[in-house]
Amino acid sequence: MNTDNELNIELSGEVAQGSYSNLAIITHSSSEFIIDFIRMMPGVPKPQVNNRIIMTAEHAKRLFLALEDNIAKFEKQYGEIELHNEQKNMIPMGFGSNSAEA
Repeated sequence: MNTDNELNIELSGEVAQGSYSNLAIITHSSSEFIIDFIRMMPGVPKPQVNNRIIMTAEHAKRLFLALEDNIAKFEKQYGEIELHNEQKNMIPMGFGSNSAEA
């Protein structure tokens, strides 16, 4: 039974497995944001993009607000998320220009 505010989403077993990323490169055009997710591993000379998400600017802002809200809820429940020493003075995710290679 669906209400008007309920979204019925299917999640396949393969997608439910997820994929790990420890680097994101964000680029944008005048109409879209592109987020490339990368897994950097020791001994791998050239990491590859393992997921690319393309979304409208409006949806990118909605994602930003949802992440901000969820981080606040997480920190309220579990405590502040600490950034390791090498990350304190830098943004932990990469923000690229409009000429990203993938």
